Amino acid sequence: MKLATATLLMLLALTGVSEAQTNGGSGQAPTTAAALVSEPATEGYAVKDATPSQESALRAQIRLINPPVLPLRVFFLPHWKYLDAARAFQLHVPKGYGSLMFTHLPSRTIFVDNDRYQGEDWLGYWIAHELGHLALNSAKEEDAEKAAKEYRKRLKQAPVSDAR
Repeated sequence: MKLATATLLMLLALTGVSEAQTNGGSGQAPTTAAALVSEPATEGYAVKDATPSQESALRAQIRLINPPVLPLRVFFLPHWKYLDAARAFQLHVPKGYGSLMFTHLPSRTIFVDNDRYQGEDWLGYWIAHELGHLALNSAKEEDAEKAAKEYRKRLKQAPVSDAR
């Protein structure tokens, strides 16, 4: 009985604390941080540190590709930060190849080397490859390319987007 009472009191106390943290009626003016948040609710993923044109192109291309699995986050990083992320996630690049983007499968996050960004066509080509990794849940490049070929066909068949 004492355990049940203690548990109930703890639950009620935590509910009150968490409600105070999320209640917008505290009389404070909203911060500008809310304006910086991308649109994860509408499309299911967030795009961080991209220019407005990069973000609109990416969203349009992903919409056209219509993959079965969407990323949760897409980060556009400067080269030094991209290399740091690649080291942190222990990215294995085959000998003789370079890395322009990579996908961390467990977190469904795509990292883009923004210093090597070469335009919307480049983005569409490589994002199709990264979405292939997510769709097949495979780190193998051959598997990702199989799915990417189909995704690239969808991009080519689509009418010219408004993002361009």
